[in-house]
Amino acid sequence: MTATATALAGRHLLGIADLTADEIGLILDTAEAMKEVAERPIKKVPALRGKTVINLFYEPSTRTRTSFEVAEKRLSADTLNIAVATSSVVKGETLIDTVLNLEAMHPDMIVLRHASSGAGHLLSKVCRARIINAGDGMHEHPTQALLDAFTIRERKGRLAGLKVAIIGDLLHSRVLRSNVLLLSKMGADVWACAPPTLIPRGLERLGAHVTTSVDEAVRGADVVMMLRIQLERMEGNFFPSLREYFNVFGMTPERVALAREDAIIMHPGPMNRGVEIASEVADGPRSVILDQVTNGVAVRMAVLYLLAGGGDGD
Repeated sequence: MTATATALAGRHLLGIADLTADEIGLILDTAEAMKEVAERPIKKVPALRGKTVINLFYEPSTRTRTSFEVAEKRLSADTLNIAVATSSVVKGETLIDTVLNLEAMHPDMIVLRHASSGAGHLLSKVCRARIINAGDGMHEHPTQALLDAFTIRERKGRLAGLKVAIIGDLLHSRVLRSNVLLLSKMGADVWACAPPTLIPRGLERLGAHVTTSVDEAVRGADVVMMLRIQLERMEGNFFPSLREYFNVFGMTPERVALAREDAIIMHPGPMNRGVEIASEVADGPRSVILDQVTNGVAVRMAVLYLLAGGGDGD
C-alpha cells in the first residue's frame, strides 16, 4: 500500500484506533527512510535538533524505552529519561502533577508508559507537549503494532490478504488490541487464539476471528505472532500449569509446520521460552524477532519525526 497522507492529523499518538489506513501507510513509508540512517557510519540526522523529548516510564521496559531513546538521539533530539522509582512519584505525586511539573520545563514531546489504561488520553487533555503512548495498561501499544506491521510488510511486501495468527495471553495484552486494529484496518485476516479464560470479551468486534484451537489459527498462516503469558497481571488460575499451557498452546516446530512454508514467527518480547514458544522456534530460521527490535527504532524515529512536524507539519 502506498500512503497518500502527507502528515498525521492528530497532535498525539495515543492508539491505532485514532489512525487512518493512509496515516499508517505514511508512518511505515517514513520508517523505511529512517531505517537507512542505521546503516550510515554516523547514525544521526538533524531532524529534531532543538526539540526536547521526555521518556516517562512508570512500568519496566527494555526494548521500548531503549529504542525510543536511540530513535530520539538519532534524530538529534535532547532527551531526558525519568526514573520513576527515584522520582517524586514514590512520595505520592500524581501523574498529572508530575507531568505538569515536567511541562513547566517546556518539552516538545512526552513518551509515556503507564499501568493505567487511558493515561495518555488523560495527559493529552492537559498538556501542550505531544504525547506518545508507549503502552497504557491493557489498552494499546501503538508503536509496537506499527513496528510489527513494518516487519511483516518488509518480509511479505504487503499486509492486505495475509493470514496473521496471534496466540497467547490475549486478555492482558495491549499489543493484541493494537495489532488487531492495525492489521484489520490494513486488510489482513487476523486470527486470535488462547485458552477460553484468556480471551477478552468482544474481541471479534475489533476484527479478529477467535478460536481456542492453535492448529486452526496456525494452519495456512503467513505470520505467527506469539504473546507472552503476563503472570504479573494475573489474579487467580487461568490454566492448570505453565507446562500444561506449553503442551496445548506453545509454539513448537510441529505446530509451525502447519503454517505456510514461508511463514514468519514474531514475538514482541520479553519471551518466556518453554512457555509460549520453544527455543528452537524463537531462534529458528523463520524467526524475525530480532528484526522487530531493529525495526522498532526506525518506526519510532518515524513517529517522532512526523509528530514534530515532518511532512507538511504544523
